[in-house]
Amino acid sequence: MDNLENNENMNENIEEISENVNNEAVDEDYEKELEAEELVEFDGESEGMELSKVEQEYGADEIQVLEGLEAVRKRPGMYIGSTGPRGLHHLVYEIVDNSIDEALAGYCTKIDVVIEDGDIIRVTDNGRGIPVGVNSKTGLPAVTVVFTVLHAGGKFGGGGYKVSGGLHGVGASVVNALSEWLEVKVCDGEDVYFQRYERGKIVTDLQKIGKSDVKGTEVRFKADPEIFKETTVYDYSVLERRLREQAFLNAGVHIELRDERDLENIIQNNFVYEGGIKSFVEYIHKKRSLEVIHPDVIYFASRNADDTIAVEIAMQYNESYNENLLTFANNIHTTDGGTHEEGFKRALTYVMNDYARKFGKLKDNDKNLSGEDVREGLTAIVSVKLKEAQFEGQTKAKLGNTEVRAMVDRLMRDKLSVYLEENPAVAKVIFEKALASSRAREAARKARENARRKSPLDSAQLPGKLADCQSKDSSETEIFIVEGDSAGGSAKGGRDRRIQAILPLWGKMLNVEKARIDKVYGNDKLMPVITALGTGIGDEFDISKLRYDKVIIMADADVDGSHIRTLLLTFFFRYMRPLIEEGHVYIAQPPLFRVTKGKEHKYAYSDLERDQILAQIEGKTEVQRYKGLGEMDSEQLWETTMNPETRLMLRVDLSDAEQADETFTILMGDKVEPRRDFIEKNAKYVQNLDV
Repeated sequence: MDNLENNENMNENIEEISENVNNEAVDEDYEKELEAEELVEFDGESEGMELSKVEQEYGADEIQVLEGLEAVRKRPGMYIGSTGPRGLHHLVYEIVDNSIDEALAGYCTKIDVVIEDGDIIRVTDNGRGIPVGVNSKTGLPAVTVVFTVLHAGGKFGGGGYKVSGGLHGVGASVVNALSEWLEVKVCDGEDVYFQRYERGKIVTDLQKIGKSDVKGTEVRFKADPEIFKETTVYDYSVLERRLREQAFLNAGVHIELRDERDLENIIQNNFVYEGGIKSFVEYIHKKRSLEVIHPDVIYFASRNADDTIAVEIAMQYNESYNENLLTFANNIHTTDGGTHEEGFKRALTYVMNDYARKFGKLKDNDKNLSGEDVREGLTAIVSVKLKEAQFEGQTKAKLGNTEVRAMVDRLMRDKLSVYLEENPAVAKVIFEKALASSRAREAARKARENARRKSPLDSAQLPGKLADCQSKDSSETEIFIVEGDSAGGSAKGGRDRRIQAILPLWGKMLNVEKARIDKVYGNDKLMPVITALGTGIGDEFDISKLRYDKVIIMADADVDGSHIRTLLLTFFFRYMRPLIEEGHVYIAQPPLFRVTKGKEHKYAYSDLERDQILAQIEGKTEVQRYKGLGEMDSEQLWETTMNPETRLMLRVDLSDAEQADETFTILMGDKVEPRRDFIEKNAKYVQNLDV
């Protein structure tokens, strides 16, 4: 799993306040900050989200150099997160982001992204074209500076761009440094200029190669296999998701993606959404087949008085129990949130409780709704665009601008309060859903306390069926969650008692996708798992209390086993997500066959491996097909599936949490149609199905 380094949360107190806003003393300084924030009305859909169009000249001297290109090839992970598939696709994002910045500046309306044969990427836009004049500080053409000097770009001084996603100015140069070769063409409305680089070095001087009356930039590059040793093959679906997202965030910008690797079967998508992020919310609900509880997407937009920050919010509630909040800053998906997310959460909780008190929905002695309550079933997009964005790290996972928090908060308080008062029917269904969530959480709290009395969640009393390990060092221990008592008996007999614990499960497990948290507590199939792991669940989850470094799901290689694995993974994803994110969850891979000749035997984990073994053995052999773990004795189970020296295991990968969320919703939700479509689409990839 590609693990991007997470920055520590800024201002943890603020986050805590946002979740418990109604039980706190009034933060006078913060309230003054809100009062001071002046907002200017604008129509984000028709005007777009770009701040006022940049009128200052975008010339060679607007490219400012902060420092030279150094050590990118030696430490690529510092700049693109990893050298695996995630980092590979990040190269494309960096170049596309530059074109998006041209759109934000008001000059670009069309962006083409093509995957050519050999996994060559070509990105073309109809913006102004990267300047080709000589940069006075370097004596080099500006386009050369952009692609060969780290921290060089038109986004530092405020002249070339008023707002940009490529804040740090490293995008183009880093892509160049990590490419086997890169070519750039620039059209300035009169001439066409060309330059080629190899592994970051200039191969040809900037030269005129023709005439053209159009403007724009074309970048072609081939990722360097010396850097991206795992793969240099692009996944079309990954790029598709990213570019669709960009089209939603930039209403009216036309983005085209084409896969030309197979010229007889060209794949193409065109993305243009006049509705912007409202269309984004509608798309999410349609794609996941989620039933909305009110017909229209709620939408607000505003700018600050000096026109340096613009905010856009779209939100709609659905019947699910899951929150789906996506935040963006200058079109960059801020996966770790930041100040815009803090402001949104805080304001939403405040407004919902204020409305409920004002109109008697909550009585004087009723507890206030929590942040989790008011966000249950919410799909929301928060997009901010600002002149001086402060991201934490080059991968831009978290926004740090403190002024944005107050602005988003003020917008939500002003607009959502009015919306709820003007739309009482919508307010009623939203509040009733939040209240149902609150009651479920209260029931969960009581069930949790009851569970603690019966079987403490601090693991002082562990589940009766758990065969615990001897070691108390959680860095070396592992727990096998095993299907059924039969396999559990074999696992207990064959394990390494010092570091391996066994927890057998039996019977039908709860599908948590269709249940609130109160149904989890007291569930006789899930409570042993919760108690054994020791972390708690939901908002009480604490990864530091995890009793085992590896949580290994060991089920039969059949339909029932697959079902159990899926149910457990759904549970971990919804209530213990950090377990997966930090790489603690594994799936055991028991063998499918045992090939025996005389007293010797070999194990095969696939039909192909079985055939290869049989081809190597002469004479009479016996092939045993394992239909379940219970068919193995303790020695066989240890030898094939549990021995750290010889076993095969799959680590559960959560490289894309949104995609995982979508998949769980489709497969484990109430709607049949999307599940049928998914099965039909992916049936051809199924192997070793035992029916």
